[in-house]
Amino acid sequence: MGPEGEAPGGYDVSWFEEPVVHTDFEGLRLMRDRAPAGMEVSAGEYGFSVDYFRSMLQAGAVDVLQADATRCGISGFLTAAALCEAFHVPLSSHCAPSLHIPLCCAAPTARHLEYFHDHVRIERMLFDGVVEPAHGELVP
Repeated sequence: MGPEGEAPGGYDVSWFEEPVVHTDFEGLRLMRDRAPAGMEVSAGEYGFSVDYFRSMLQAGAVDVLQADATRCGISGFLTAAALCEAFHVPLSSHCAPSLHIPLCCAAPTARHLEYFHDHVRIERMLFDGVVEPAHGELVP
């Protein structure tokens, strides 16, 4: 960290995804506690069970929980969203916009959907009607 709590190099970093291995809830909490103001620590995209998400939230390990329905299933994703609501923590979906757009619409805690151009390129090869971003937003 630079002088007066500034991000190294003055980059104003606001998102730190999985700064340590995702199962190290204590390490995630430590990173969260020591992160500069305005930087959110996120993790959870490798989670596949309700117990994993609950334990992560109980540990106060993340500012934003990530979930991926390709790993935890649709019910697991919606349960993770409900846990986020109970713990007052926002939710971010991991990739796969075609799958996660309707799930995020059903999740009041959903803040955003992770979007990678190369992943979406593959979705276009597999699915009709892939939603295209407009002005940085995906609208179902």
